[in-house]
Amino acid sequence: MVFIRILLTMMIMIGFVDTTAAEEPSPMQKLDSTVEEALQMTKSHHYAEAKQLLNDFSENFTKLTIRNQTFTMDEIRILTVAHHQALRALNSTSMNHEQRVDAVTTFRLVVDALTSRYEPLWSEMKEPILTAFQHVKDAAKIGDKEVYHQTVNNFLEKYSIIEPSLRVDIPVEEVQKLDAKIQYIDQYSADYLKKEESVSLLNDLQSDLQKLFDRTEEDEADPSLWWIIISTGSIIIGTLSYVGWRKYKGEKEEKKPRKLND
Repeated sequence: MVFIRILLTMMIMIGFVDTTAAEEPSPMQKLDSTVEEALQMTKSHHYAEAKQLLNDFSENFTKLTIRNQTFTMDEIRILTVAHHQALRALNSTSMNHEQRVDAVTTFRLVVDALTSRYEPLWSEMKEPILTAFQHVKDAAKIGDKEVYHQTVNNFLEKYSIIEPSLRVDIPVEEVQKLDAKIQYIDQYSADYLKKEESVSLLNDLQSDLQKLFDRTEEDEADPSLWWIIISTGSIIIGTLSYVGWRKYKGEKEEKKPRKLND
């Protein structure tokens, strides 16, 4: 019974620690929430409010980086460029609503990539991006130049939304190789890509895109969570084994006097 009480106490303490951590977000998580709010404001056509939130982010992020040198220069550069483009979109009178939302979404994904270790938001673009690329392949197979360029532009628009956040989460060399293949399909015509030697390139690029999103699904499980599960499981097994041994020993002790009396 003592071991069981200890086990229950430890499990309660683990739950308490997790709850406490969840109730106290880090400064960067608070900034992440600010950007999420800015994105929602943009989607609701409240551009002025979204702009103010992004300005607040810039001020607070600068203070944070001065106090804590948490990010690399490349990460700060990527975030700064995305932030500038988001503000420019909100201030623009020539951009339509979708373009403004895309620009702020790009910045939102970069901030998320900097703050989250697992399940990045950019991975949610898997279906639209893979679907858009399949349309590119279909158009290249047909050889329709006009349709091909339309599908390529549509794919590029979607890919450009996640490209900056990829540079935060994925090794630079991998992103550069992916970008080089994407530039290739943008530069050449549908007639050329219809040829047999170019079909393999499209297949390779499709495979690379699939692997890009698959790797995020493989990394979804938090190792710390598995450590807690394994540790707790070991304690439970140990406790049950101990209780079973005590019960067996007790029963064995009870049988001894009976043998003497007999």
